Amino acid sequence: MTMQVIRETHFPGLKLASRGKVRDIYDLEDTLLIVTTDRMSAFDVVMDDPIPDKGKVLNKISLFWFEITSPIIGNHVITANPDEYPEACKPYRDYLEDRSMLVRKARPLPVECIVRGYISGSGWREYRDKGSISGVALPDGLKESSKLPEPIFTPSTKAEGGLHDENISIDEVARIAGEDVASEIKRISLEIYEFGRDLAAEHGIIIADTKFEFGKRNGTLMLIDEVLTPDSSRFWPIDEYEPGRPQRSFDKQFLRDYLDGLDWPKKPPPPKLPEEVIAITRDKYLEALRRITGRGL
Repeated sequence: MTMQVIRETHFPGLKLASRGKVRDIYDLEDTLLIVTTDRMSAFDVVMDDPIPDKGKVLNKISLFWFEITSPIIGNHVITANPDEYPEACKPYRDYLEDRSMLVRKARPLPVECIVRGYISGSGWREYRDKGSISGVALPDGLKESSKLPEPIFTPSTKAEGGLHDENISIDEVARIAGEDVASEIKRISLEIYEFGRDLAAEHGIIIADTKFEFGKRNGTLMLIDEVLTPDSSRFWPIDEYEPGRPQRSFDKQFLRDYLDGLDWPKKPPPPKLPEEVIAITRDKYLEALRRITGRGL
């Protein structure tokens, strides 16, 4: 397989609307073109070294989930076939194949919708300090990676580039987005998580936690950005699961653990990634794609 690496896109003739941690977004007037690059972020810092084919993996997994969760909530996807994109995109077809989607414009809600079925990462740290996560009280005696009695909704702020998201309560979400919207995104986030968790379990994966983003278009709520990918979720192998310790994963946790072991202050500039770390991270993303969709690149 020939590996393709795209860290940044530059498409003369298309209007670049934003360049996020991973996605380059182009404004096509009535629609947006989202291009998923191979950039890798960790601790809210974008690495200088991309992960080959990562963008294709994320795009394919998101499209898989967007399609099968559409009965729960509509989403922003119009098509992922470059042949159906506007004429101005045609010169860049080779770059867009398998790593892009044409989507409807929506106004993003200013919150990250996080669902946790297991306790890990920042949630585990907050639980140790407070006995709760985002204001949700949890039972005493939980271990790292413990399964929660039931999935919980623990939203966070959506920080600007370089800043860290902060966990917030559902009451704060209601103040930001309104009570009706807060209630709706909580309900939908939990429903999508539970649907995805059950399907992934059939393929040997625990989805420990994940985050969703929602937007509004003409007053209608829709699912946007990405869905249940290794960038937005923790994927653990069921057959190796053991509470009380960190888990092996099919996501960026391997990279986070590597970076945690460095004398690096978790702010730019990022450290140089060894070839072995890049290769292992890529393999984990590919395994997630194969397990979840049953298909490779």
